[in-house]
Formats: sequence, structure tokens, C-alpha cells
Amino acid sequence: MPVEPSASPAAATRVLLVIPTLNEAAHIDGLLAGLLADPPSSASWRIVVVDGGSTDGTVDKVKSVAAQQPAVQWLHNPARIQSAALNLAARQFGREADVLIRCDAHAVYPAGFCQRLLDTLARSGADAVVVPMDSIGHGCLERAVAWVSNSPVGTGGSAHRGGHRSGFVDHGHHAAFRMDMFRRAGGYDESFTHNEDAELDCRQRALGARIYLDADIRLGYHPRSSLPALARQYFRYGAGRSRTARRHPGSLRLRQLAVPAHLLLSVLAVAISPWFAGLLAWPAFYVGVLLLTSLLMAVRHRSACGLLAGVAAATMHTAWALGFLSGLVGRREQAWQPVLAAPLWPAETRAPA
Repeated sequence: MPVEPSASPAAATRVLLVIPTLNEAAHIDGLLAGLLADPPSSASWRIVVVDGGSTDGTVDKVKSVAAQQPAVQWLHNPARIQSAALNLAARQFGREADVLIRCDAHAVYPAGFCQRLLDTLARSGADAVVVPMDSIGHGCLERAVAWVSNSPVGTGGSAHRGGHRSGFVDHGHHAAFRMDMFRRAGGYDESFTHNEDAELDCRQRALGARIYLDADIRLGYHPRSSLPALARQYFRYGAGRSRTARRHPGSLRLRQLAVPAHLLLSVLAVAISPWFAGLLAWPAFYVGVLLLTSLLMAVRHRSACGLLAGVAAATMHTAWALGFLSGLVGRREQAWQPVLAAPLWPAETRAPA
């Protein structure tokens, strides 16, 4: 693998950093420049941009950087989705890597990101390191989505969305894997377009892996800038989560089950309210929570944009619930067992150090 001049080839950890892309021309230059200006001090690395068929000039930008930076390479991802991109890079280059780091083009990374991940892997003894995401927005709606996403109303208290406590967890935003465990677990399931990260975490834990959340390595994330795009995103999240819940029954959390249950209860309450008007208290309470959330966000952030927080939250909740319920109806799943694990490649083909 390409080695940074400051790294010692004999002692360096070998890192494969993978960036899945699809029409990311607005972000890829800045992301690559930031990464290349901040290499890990204790590792050699290869940066692979795996593109799903961009039509906006992303590939040309990557190839231009790769022509000047030997550490950067480009791969075409015919399957287009992120899960396939990570697996493709791991199959092609993972045999000579010790650690896989995942970067997403829409995220903002802190200084020393790669080296801090390697330090946390070594210090914790974990098989994977996950990190929290803090949503950040530019336009008015984006800011409202970001503010509510960083609150319990938007996330239900998920540790990797706004949490500030490090420790071993079931799931988090993917950042770094020991390549041996990623290979052994079989990588991402390429039939998942969303929630592939949580599904992989379930398989890793079933195989004995430990996942560590480092709350001090925080990413910035740009949310969707329109309500239809936000709804589509969360519908797909919900559909993916319904698959994970059935494939790994012990993975479903009460806060996740509460979202579709709330939607069903609200619809039922409205439907039979002509006979049992008291049942409207539940959807009325929910609307009250949304209104209070909007007011609190507007006051806390001193911006009228906060008044859109309730609308954003309702969109997220409703779309996620509809996706979850449609997934239950539209696709069957069989419970996964460790004996079904199929590694990405046979262990004996790993390249020697």
C-alpha cells in the first residue's frame, strides 16, 4: 500500500480508507483535500473513492486528484449503493489492510480523524469504532431538521445521535473496523440500501465483536434540504430497520417500536373518534409536543427557523413508521444465525505483512 513519508513501513498499521460516492462533485474536492492534509501519523494508507456512476463530474475530480496523489484511487461501483461500494473496495484492497475506515462525502470530519480512530481501536481493544453525528444545516429547513435531529424528539435518545458518553455499544455511525472482523462477518449485506450499518453491527456482535463508541470523535452531517427528500430518506430508514429487526429479533429497541405504534394508535384514534372522542387525546398530545418543540427550538437558537422543527419531526416520525410498516408487509426475512456467516474472502488468501 502507498506509505506516507513519515510512516515506518515495518511498524505502520495498514489502512484502507473508503469513500462511497454518487454525484458528490460539490463535496469531494474538499473531503479529499482535508484527508490528504491530515494523514495518520502511525499508518500507511490507501484512499479509494468508489463511485456509483456519477454524472456531475465527481469522477473527473477524483481522477484529477489521483493523478497527483499516489495514495488515492478510483473504482467504479456498478451496484451504485454504499454497501456494495465498501465491499468492493474491501475485496480488491482489503487483503493487504489491517483497518478499514469509512468516510461519507456529506460529512464533516474533525482534525486528526483517522489517527484518532486508530488510537481508539488500540486503546479500547475493540473490533470496530463508531462515532456520534451532529447534524448541521445551512438553509432554514436544514437548520430545523438538524436541531430536531440532535434532540431526543428526533432521535429518541440514540447514543450516536447527540450522545456524549463513550463506551461499548450495540450500534453507531460506522467509522473504523479491524479488517479481519469485517472480512469474517462478510461485510455489508448488499441487499440493504439503508440500515446496512445496523445490520452489520448485529452480525459482528453475534460473532463476538465489540463495538466502541468514541463520543469525542464527532462528525458533522448535512441533512436533507426539503421535506419530500427528508420523507424519502426516513421511509427508507424505516423499511431497512424493519428488515434488520426481523433478521436480528433482539436488535429492536423500544424507542423504535414506539414510532410505528404511535402512528397506528393515532390513525385508530381519529378513525373511531366519532364514537370515542376521548381517544383524540393521544394525537392531540403529540401535536402539542411538536408545537412545544418548535417553540423551544426557536427560543434556544434565537431563530424563527426553529418553528419548522415540529414539522420536520412529524415528517421524520411518519415517514419512518410508514417505511417500517411497509417493510413488514412487503418483504419476508429469516432470522440470521452465526453459522450463516460467509467471509468476504478466505482467510488464507490474506497478503503477508
